[in-house]
This record gives sequence, structure tokens and C-alpha cells, in this order.
Amino acid sequence: MTTGTTAPGPAWAVAPEDVTTDEALALLREYYYDVANRYRRLHHGEDFDTEVLEAGLADTPSDDLAEPTGLFLIGRYDGRAQSCAGLRRLDAATVELTRVYVRPGLRGTGGGARLLAAVDSAARALGAGRIVLDTRLDLVEARALYTRHGYREIPAYSTGPYAEVWYGKDLTEAAQ
Repeated sequence: MTTGTTAPGPAWAVAPEDVTTDEALALLREYYYDVANRYRRLHHGEDFDTEVLEAGLADTPSDDLAEPTGLFLIGRYDGRAQSCAGLRRLDAATVELTRVYVRPGLRGTGGGARLLAAVDSAARALGAGRIVLDTRLDLVEARALYTRHGYREIPAYSTGPYAEVWYGKDLTEAAQ
């Protein structure tokens, strides 16, 4: 009797890509709709209407997630763009992680972990020794992902209506 082998399934691959492509813009729109509506549902019991979401998206451009001020990563699952993350230079040694998103149907498949591993490599390639981010308290899944991957709560480094908790990761410690 012989046993068959199962071919490996689709895998995640993450690489820097242009933040202005149709795929990037679609992921950024989904990210924004997801986090904005989640906030609205929590605090008001309803979603935003599309016009409000589009106006908010226009007010939060991501064009700084490209050289020389940053970098944009797209995660592909089975060759299709399914996740994203941006890095923004804050200073010569620090980058800010932003716009982290994995499409809901693929959450729990390892895409977030693969994305954060690529973020670490990209940040190092940009010359950063530290990554920081801010997020909201209600984004518990994202916060758990960050802490599983070496991020620790830090004092506030930014202000804003949605910055409720701050995390940092020292890449020099993570490399040891």
C-alpha cells in the first residue's frame, strides 16, 4: 500500500509594491471601510454611508507610503492581493506601521504573521531599528497579532481621535 502526498496549498507571499496601483487602492479602501465601520458600529450601532466613507478615505491619503518617505507591502495568497501594510519614516531610526489589513475571509491563515515578518525585513532595509504604531482598543485581534510578534505597549508618540494604544518593536532586540 502506498500513501499519497498532499501538494502544499496556496502560500502567502509579501513584497513591496506601488501604493498607487488598483490592487493597492482596493486594499486600502477595504481597510478603511473595515476599521471605520467597525468603529461606527461599536459607538453608534450602524455603518457609515458610502459618501461619508469615501470623503474620509480622501482625507487620509497613503501617498507617503512610497519612497522616499515610506514603503507599501502587499500580501498575496494564491497569487491574489489579499493583505497590506504600510511603513512611514518618522526619523532616521524609526518607522511607523500603518494600514495593516488582511481580508476577512483569509484571517487566521497566517497572512498577518507573514505580513509582519515582511514588515520587519522592510523596516531593516529602510535602515530602521524600531517600529512603532498606534491603534484603537477595540481592534483586539490586531493588538493580539502585534503582541504575538514582539510588539510591546509604549508611551504615546502621536495624537489623534483613534490613537488609543501605542506599540513599539525594537528590531535590534528582535534580531538577536
